[in-house]
Amino acid sequence: MENTVEQQNSTAQVITPSQLLEHWQGHRRVTRRVIEAFPEKELFTHSIGGMRPFSGMVSELLAIAVPGLQEIVSGETAKFNEDLNHGNSKATLLKWWDEATEQINELWAKIPVERFQEHVKLFGQYEGSVQSQIFYFIDNEIHHRGQGYVYLRSLDVEPPFFYDRS
Repeated sequence: MENTVEQQNSTAQVITPSQLLEHWQGHRRVTRRVIEAFPEKELFTHSIGGMRPFSGMVSELLAIAVPGLQEIVSGETAKFNEDLNHGNSKATLLKWWDEATEQINELWAKIPVERFQEHVKLFGQYEGSVQSQIFYFIDNEIHHRGQGYVYLRSLDVEPPFFYDRS
């Protein structure tokens, strides 16, 4: 008996969930180094071409990762809120980043492998599989980190190597 494409897609696996988590956390480690590289004031004020300061982008990433995973785990719709009161403190952003990193690890352990193909609707509006939502979290982070690299270069600050995810 032949498997249909749908059956194959629901069981096919290229990498394990733990490998995907490590991939994401590797990107998060690089993004953390980008946050660290910013001079304190410019993290909250510097922009180019009408884009937000990097702190605003980091606030968005914080508003997506843990709340999105919490919604995946609990099934309860979360409200998207990126208006974080960081008080223009790099130390606060880094603290929240580190706390989110641990929360991601804890929530990830609650997602069984078969859930990655399930359809979800996050923040009441974004539809796709659990897997596609997680890819969006990662892709969005890479996108904003690239903007941060441009900002750092414009400030004559050498950004961290993007490929060093240790």
